[in-house]
Amino acid sequence: MELKDKNVLVTGAGGFVGSHLVERLVERGARVRCFLRYTSRSDRGLLVQLPAETREKIQAVFGDLRDADTVMEAMKRIHVVFHLGSLIAIPYSYLHPREVFETNVVGTLNVMLAARDLEVEKIIHTSTSEVYGSALYVPMDESHPLQGQSPYSASKISADKIAESFYDSYELPVAIVRPFNVYGPRQSARAVIPTVISQALTRREICLGSLHPTRDYTYVSDTVEGFFRVAECDEAVGKIFNVGSNFEISVGDLVEKIGRLMGRGVRVVAEQRRRRPLKSEVQRLCCDNTLARNVLHWQPKIPIDQGLKRTIGWISAHIDEYNTKDYVI
Repeated sequence: MELKDKNVLVTGAGGFVGSHLVERLVERGARVRCFLRYTSRSDRGLLVQLPAETREKIQAVFGDLRDADTVMEAMKRIHVVFHLGSLIAIPYSYLHPREVFETNVVGTLNVMLAARDLEVEKIIHTSTSEVYGSALYVPMDESHPLQGQSPYSASKISADKIAESFYDSYELPVAIVRPFNVYGPRQSARAVIPTVISQALTRREICLGSLHPTRDYTYVSDTVEGFFRVAECDEAVGKIFNVGSNFEISVGDLVEKIGRLMGRGVRVVAEQRRRRPLKSEVQRLCCDNTLARNVLHWQPKIPIDQGLKRTIGWISAHIDEYNTKDYVI
């Protein structure tokens, strides 16, 4: 499927990955409609950071994914849907599990219902590596058992299963992208890499939670390319694709690497309030992207050192946008 000249809806368009996806869609000649959560300020999130000529080419619609009528209206005359909209912060899900569940699960149901009734040509649903929980084996392929170790991961497991059920029950042309830990410019301090960089730029010590868990980090442009490959590949329908680097690194080693790249000695303070509950902590994530390589001909291009240098440069130029004094969830 060619995305050029297609009417494309992106839910969660104002978020970190969503804003990068929107930017690339416009570059590729798609007609992009952005679904944004309503606020009285008509807040467009990170879309405001896109070039003016890009912003002029997108259509913004405001609402709430939990409202079926709003979702249906936003999806009229749409050919392709990239469904990224969700509440993603794991610490936030501990505090507000009902809101997270309703947004991520009911919101996904509303998107799938509208796509079915409007006969959308393709839906790309966004999962997360968090659905796997702590690795039972590595590398982790798409057959790895799902483990709901946080309210957030449980909500995403539910959303994934709704998407799968609509493919099985209604032959809805849906495919699932399962990104591992995405990082890059524009990411907020709710994620560990911007937290480390922004604190290292402004403080003598870095406050973090657990340092031993490992993660598989993928630069945002590689992740976005994975979304495009899924959208363009007819064979992707009905399948789930891990989008990750096949390289794991512990949080502690990541901090040391960032410190070296920044030319700074960093002292880490482990704060209890930043730690996940013991049984909820995902101890290890390491991607197996074999299916994406074989079916989509996708693999990451940006090595972690290069991606971190780009991210350090961007955050350094936008440090005023980061709150480095408080714990951001």
